[in-house]
Amino acid sequence: MAATASPLRVLELYSGVGGMHYALKESGVAAEVVAAVDVNTTANQIYRHNFPATPLWSKTIEGVTLDEFDMLECDVVLMSPPCQPFTRIGLQGDVSDNRAKSFLYILDLLPRLNKLPRFILLENVRGFETSSARDVLLTTLRDCGYGFQEFLLSPTSLGIPNSRLRYFLLAKSPPTSFSFPTSSEILERFPESSGPSQPCEVGSDGVTDTPSTENSRDGSVLFKMETAHELQRKRRQDGDETVMKIQDFLEVPEEEMERYLLPPKTLLRYAMLLDIVQPSSRRSVCFTKGYGHYVEGTGSVLQSCLDSELQDVFQSLDLQTEDEKLRRLTGLKLRYFTPREIANLMGFPDHFTFPDVVSVKQRYRVLGNSLNVHVVAQLIRLLVS
Repeated sequence: MAATASPLRVLELYSGVGGMHYALKESGVAAEVVAAVDVNTTANQIYRHNFPATPLWSKTIEGVTLDEFDMLECDVVLMSPPCQPFTRIGLQGDVSDNRAKSFLYILDLLPRLNKLPRFILLENVRGFETSSARDVLLTTLRDCGYGFQEFLLSPTSLGIPNSRLRYFLLAKSPPTSFSFPTSSEILERFPESSGPSQPCEVGSDGVTDTPSTENSRDGSVLFKMETAHELQRKRRQDGDETVMKIQDFLEVPEEEMERYLLPPKTLLRYAMLLDIVQPSSRRSVCFTKGYGHYVEGTGSVLQSCLDSELQDVFQSLDLQTEDEKLRRLTGLKLRYFTPREIANLMGFPDHFTFPDVVSVKQRYRVLGNSLNVHVVAQLIRLLVS
């Protein structure tokens, strides 16, 4: 009788709240996380709460020595380095940003390991693919004898109504062992053999989903500062029956509804900038770490009361008195998605929970820094198969 293969030894770098760990479990691959590393105290608190048996190293990546990496003898490295140096709406400091140093440290150590990991999966924001850090990464992988494939993927390609376009890289040794034909191009869909997938639509990262003040072709701007082109795109997304509805991810108790309603001050100041969705919608924009604190570009809000049409509420809203504006907007019962609902959209399982001591603001923040579990789970299957 053939011996059963030992589980793969996995190192989870920048472990956050455990998105990679949950993706690994969902993938069905026989594996064990032998160490997780992160310096964020809140994220580590949540990680320990959900994975008490996993060794969690609360330190910087640079604080892990070459000997410690060698000691782990890991087969797989999963990592999601800080995205701030590469995000298109940030300063784009790239390799000169201090937050990129830990990633460059990993790339420096990789060729010096006694045992190279067989598999590497990296996640980052769209924009990483044009960075100098990516150039260093690819050069290092080639020098170490890895084959690799790059992707730009959003959860919408798996039928999930949330845009979160992200860069992914799968690296494997030996380089010819991928189960699908690799390409030097960055793929924008899963390989056909991996299951249903759709190409990512322009704007699916949530950036161009943000309401704009640009004029449409005929020079008119519709309600809520949306151009005709933007409105048409959103209607097309809502009509895509291959994507689930938002209502499948909602679960706020009625008694907790009030705490998530947008306050009057926010409604009056930011109404024209909100991305509003309904339970029947099949779209929502990317939730960021500023959700619930900042408004513009941080995520969609939900229209809880459907008695009024959005078009009617926003018609000539800027011409109304402050009291009339507030009356109209309050009637929509616009609310934030709860942290649990965002976790649902991001693929975290029901048994993922937060310690009671972690505030709502902290929950939004760590989720905004995390990843979509379902997308990564499918990529892990591709990587290891």
